[in-house]
Amino acid sequence: MNGLAVVNLELTSRCNKACFCCGRRKLEKEHPELCNWGDMDLGIALDLSLQIPNNTIVQFHNNGEPLLYPDLGGVLCNYDGKIRCFNTNGKLLLEKAKHIIDNMETLTISVIENDPEGDEQYEIVKKFLEIKGNKPPFMIYRLLGNITKIETSEGILADSNRKERWYALPGIVATRILHNPMGSFDYTKKVTIPEIGVCLDLLNHLVINREGDVFPCVRFNPGKKNLLGNIKNKTLKEMWNGDIRHYLIDEHIKGNRNCSELCSACHFYGCPTGS
Repeated sequence: MNGLAVVNLELTSRCNKACFCCGRRKLEKEHPELCNWGDMDLGIALDLSLQIPNNTIVQFHNNGEPLLYPDLGGVLCNYDGKIRCFNTNGKLLLEKAKHIIDNMETLTISVIENDPEGDEQYEIVKKFLEIKGNKPPFMIYRLLGNITKIETSEGILADSNRKERWYALPGIVATRILHNPMGSFDYTKKVTIPEIGVCLDLLNHLVINREGDVFPCVRFNPGKKNLLGNIKNKTLKEMWNGDIRHYLIDEHIKGNRNCSELCSACHFYGCPTGS
């Protein structure tokens, strides 16, 4: 699978946090039939470890909270040899610490603006760091939006410490801009476009949802557009080298992002933009 750099593997689509910037809230209200949240079958998760080449980045998240997956520790062990990582809200970090520490390479904490649970999240992460010590994973703190903002009974206030405190922790900070909860458009500032003019996600990414459906990018996609196939009846290699993916690549190279409904509405080029 020449060129494959990153696989997003959705162990679970369940979540334990109601973020204002997440499209799941609107989807649950307006299209509950699309909200079949649940966990990936353990057999599928283990089988995929044999199909993904070593040294590939495997991010064990898509639309859910990875720490909710009941067999997380076992799956992480089975992916030894890959670059194991995922994003988390951190609520279950202390309960799942023994499954994470020394069992994955990097861990990203998602910190969002105007989060009433922000102080609690920070304290949980500090306690986790004390338990972890110098062992892996390496820590990244992804700050989404204006982290200094917090809504109080007196209105929206700015507290610079809400942002600065993350820089004081071991690891690195990655800032990100917000976009429309329903997809990768309406960004709060102009997105970064690669010099080649082609979406990097499309060139180096595969995404597998908890049901085994495979897609070429990790955009919010409840309608399952750009579906390459399902792992139950095709191999990852077949889908990576298949006609659907290569048609999308050929059209993007021509500058035709209208080649699919999902791509036509998307403003993202695979290059995250800092806030």
